[in-house]
Parts: sequence; structure tokens; C-alpha cells
Amino acid sequence: MGNSSEDSEKKSFDKMKELEVAVPIVYGNVAFWLGKKASEFQSHKWTIYVRGATNEDLGVVVKRVIFQLHSSFNNPTRVVDNPPFELSESGWGEFEIVITLHFHSDVCNKPLHLYHHLKLYPEDESGPLSTKKPVVAESYDEIVFSEPSEALLARVQNHPAVNVPRQLHLPPPVPLEDVDLKKRGDTKDHPLSQWFTNFSEADELLKLTAARQQVQGHIARLRRQLSLVDGQQQQLKPATDP
Repeated sequence: MGNSSEDSEKKSFDKMKELEVAVPIVYGNVAFWLGKKASEFQSHKWTIYVRGATNEDLGVVVKRVIFQLHSSFNNPTRVVDNPPFELSESGWGEFEIVITLHFHSDVCNKPLHLYHHLKLYPEDESGPLSTKKPVVAESYDEIVFSEPSEALLARVQNHPAVNVPRQLHLPPPVPLEDVDLKKRGDTKDHPLSQWFTNFSEADELLKLTAARQQVQGHIARLRRQLSLVDGQQQQLKPATDP
């Protein structure tokens, strides 16, 4: 007879091999126009960040975030080692920021690169600028970990936005060594939280469904065009002598 504990561990391991863990994130910027304090080269104050999609602490999986700013900034490579993963600057121009996420060693060895176009001005450029209402540009994404390790599952098993099968035999959750650090990583009470976009799962599913329908419609149109071309080619073929 087989060992029941070994069989249980094997089943748990097999499930983890087929498992994917998705950690939802949001990255983007909030920019305030400086109004009367604005100058030619300092028109806006802005903050670039990566946060949990529902404002949970990303520090459970992310160890470090590097923001690569435009080369005109002093020290354009900015490293943030603790949550919240953000930085604030001032300037006048829009440009692309490369955001590199480094994970804890027991989570993933490969960094993740994100690209965000810093947005300072509203879409309606003809409208008046406001010092009270900022320009907000955010993107929703999910970090997907395939075949996650037990250590990763232990880190995220109590994460409100991550679904971990409860039937898996997991080690105890990773203890929080610094409660104050945990509070700093949680962006629910962030000074800018009133401007954060609320990305609900339902909204994202609707967007994904709409995008899928657009792709399927495009494929159908291409197939019709190809069938028409094939038909025309058949008609143009010269008749062969028997």
C-alpha cells in the first residue's frame, strides 16, 4: 500500500504544475498642473507608480521596482526598494517610462518590464487646465505565474485579489515582520487614492469580451476577402486543353 501523505503531496504537486496564479496590478501616473507656480520647465508635478489593482500590498511578491525616466532628469534610473512602489517628480514634457519589476527570489527570477507613457495633459487639449483635478492615466494588467512554487503560494494565499485553491497542502503564510511596512505598502489610504481608477473584474471581462469579438470579426472579414480572392483567381485561370 502507498503512503497516504506521500500520495497527498504528489497530488498537491501535480495540481501546482497545472496551476497558474494571477496577481492583478495597476500602473500609471497622476499629474497636477502647477497653475500660477508653473514655469517653462516646471509645469506639472506628477507621480508614477505600480499598485495592487484593489490597492493591496504588492510587496508580498515584488521586491524592487526600477523606474527609467527620460535622460534629461538627474539620476534617470530610480530604484524603489520598498512599497509603495512610486516616485514623484516635476517637469513639462510627456515621455515613455520603463518600469521594471523585480520579484522576491522565491517568487520568480526573471524581471518584468512594463511601459507607460507619462500623461500630463488631458485628452481634450482645448479645455482649461485645472490645479484641483489631475490628469490620470492608468493601465490594468495581471502578472501570471505558471507552475508556482509553494513559497509563492504561501506568499499570496491570503491576498484578497488572488485565488489559490484551498485543497492544496500549503506551508503557513509568510509572516509580516514589520506591521508599519505593511501599512505603507497598502495603498487604500494613499493620498492619491481618490483619483485611482476602480478596475472591477466585471469591467475588465467586458473589455476582454469586446476585444475578442473585434478580433473574431476581423478574422471573419479576412476569411471572406481571401475566399473572394480565391474565387477570382479560379475564374482567371486559363482553360487547359484536354
